[in-house]
Amino acid sequence: MNIPLNFRQVEVLLAVADTGSTAAASRALNTSQPSVSLAIARCEEVFGQKLFVRIPGRGMELTPFGQHKIAQLRELEKQARWVLSGGEGTPEFLNLGVFSTLGPRYAPQLARRFMDTRPGAEIRILEGDLQTLFDWLSEGRIDLALLYDFGVLSDFAITPLMAAEPYALLPAGHRLAGLPGVSAEDLAQEPIILMNLPHSRGYFLSLLQNARFPVRVAHETGSIEMLRSMVANGFGADLLATDLPDGMCYDGMPVVRVPLTGQPPRHQIALAHRGGALKRPVIQAFTGFAGAFFTPPG
Repeated sequence: MNIPLNFRQVEVLLAVADTGSTAAASRALNTSQPSVSLAIARCEEVFGQKLFVRIPGRGMELTPFGQHKIAQLRELEKQARWVLSGGEGTPEFLNLGVFSTLGPRYAPQLARRFMDTRPGAEIRILEGDLQTLFDWLSEGRIDLALLYDFGVLSDFAITPLMAAEPYALLPAGHRLAGLPGVSAEDLAQEPIILMNLPHSRGYFLSLLQNARFPVRVAHETGSIEMLRSMVANGFGADLLATDLPDGMCYDGMPVVRVPLTGQPPRHQIALAHRGGALKRPVIQAFTGFAGAFFTPPG
């Protein structure tokens, strides 16, 4: 049987899907932009349908057919890399997407411990906000996503791992910092610094929405360490759900975490995946390992 495409053309398609433009893909692959365009045209000729549409100001976006094909080609690439590396049996590659505020806290240790117990496995960690993770799951760019379970689309299956308890973050010496707990009512009287990532912003605002005082959003940031440093330097108070300890920020200034009183709505840290993903043994094994990793001792 004659194979109409080669691995280089597949590599080009994946690069364009990942970067969103032919120019960026050509730089990533160290080839010319016309060569990238020719590879796309050849692949679309073979498949008989458009894989990408060019949208002014946004670059190259996958068509629904393109999303389906790119997901299949990613699996093909994993198989090819495994075979060419001399591997035998089922490939043990796993692409793990992680929500950006959860990633540094859990993902590297989780991945390393899993690979230590399963020497044939290789995990690639990709970081993004929730919407980016949903897109990557749909496109097949990642096999699993480690995230909070709010805002998860019904297209994906969820494996809960651990409850995430929201808490207040305050500068050392703040009038509320020494209390055993702080209410949403008290916190709403402070200027608030918010994570402005998709879904996160709405969740944290919802924790304060029933207070008698209007919420004053003083600053917003997409970086959890920037947020901690701004709190430590007195720019405002904050709400977080990622389990980070008290201590020093990058600039040496201290922050204090205080539990929220009452019964604030809680969410789960979870793994999200497409319905058929668990058919692969390595994904089954990783999901089971993650459940044990997040289970408190005893």
